[in-house]
Amino acid sequence: MADPSLAVAITRFPAHGPAADRPAGPGVAISVVVPVFDEVENVDALVPAVLAPLREMGRTHELIIVDDGSVDGTFDALCRLADAYPGLVVARLTRNFGQTAALAAGLDMARGEIIVTADGDMQNDPADIPMLVSALEEGYDIVSGWRRNRQDDLFRRIPSAIANWLFRRIVDAPVHDLGCSLKAYRSWVVREIRLYGDMHRFIAALGYLRGARIGEIPVRHHPRTRGRPKYGISRTARVILDLMLVKFLRTYAAAPIRLFGGLGLITIGLGAAILLYLAFQRLVLLHAIGQRPILSLGVLLVFLGVQFITTGLLAELQLRTYHESQRRPIYVVREVARHAPALDDQEASR
Repeated sequence: MADPSLAVAITRFPAHGPAADRPAGPGVAISVVVPVFDEVENVDALVPAVLAPLREMGRTHELIIVDDGSVDGTFDALCRLADAYPGLVVARLTRNFGQTAALAAGLDMARGEIIVTADGDMQNDPADIPMLVSALEEGYDIVSGWRRNRQDDLFRRIPSAIANWLFRRIVDAPVHDLGCSLKAYRSWVVREIRLYGDMHRFIAALGYLRGARIGEIPVRHHPRTRGRPKYGISRTARVILDLMLVKFLRTYAAAPIRLFGGLGLITIGLGAAILLYLAFQRLVLLHAIGQRPILSLGVLLVFLGVQFITTGLLAELQLRTYHESQRRPIYVVREVARHAPALDDQEASR
């Protein structure tokens, strides 16, 4: 058992790596990041609705709204609001890059030790932000909102329910509502993640795969009353493809040769079995095999298996280049504890 007298001498250090290179900044406890696109009808209500609970919490805060190339006057409206609300930071992208890029821009700007994300359509309730932060401080690294009583039509709810079911099966994370944008993160989680494509909805999943402790709480959800939805049922196929990517990242990201090499061994085995069978037919039974389609299949499977293995080896080389060029470790250190020796009398008197 450790000596109790050493308990007060243990010093904890934050995780090292990309997250540690980007300090939270002086005096900012909570950052709220909201990407918007053509939401001029909502921003006048959005800004005070978000800032009000932040002020009630009594912590230093900032609200970062990223305009993703709006063409309806959203940015002008936000600039007017920035004059009235000192806690508001407005960024404007040069064009419409998509929600993932807009969210990534806001996360890069955020200085808070806790980062909250939300949508700008006023369907998320900003009054739930203190509840998310409180749950986060119970020991979680990520707290995801759960729209238990979702106020959308069936054309959006049914594909979402299917995607959430697939997500729980693939990732095995305790999240019922993958698509809810209202989430709270510790800053190290989002600093460790690079977003591409439409991966914004998988930030919690990617953080979970990096070892973050994740929780979920029910949040309120309101029907959209102003503006128009930016997504329809067409995004279902993209979500399924992204889920396949998350599955790959979870299982094979550190060793892609296991996937491609496994497929290669299977196909080579099948091709070799076919060729051995044909060899027996030709050499023992003296049957003609030159015109049999199965001969082409056996040769094709062997060559396909070799290509699979070669692809796996190339992926391994690319993986090493990726990590070593960025000096990006394959691990994340949460914290380090070590004994801090007591100061001698002379040092203590200084």
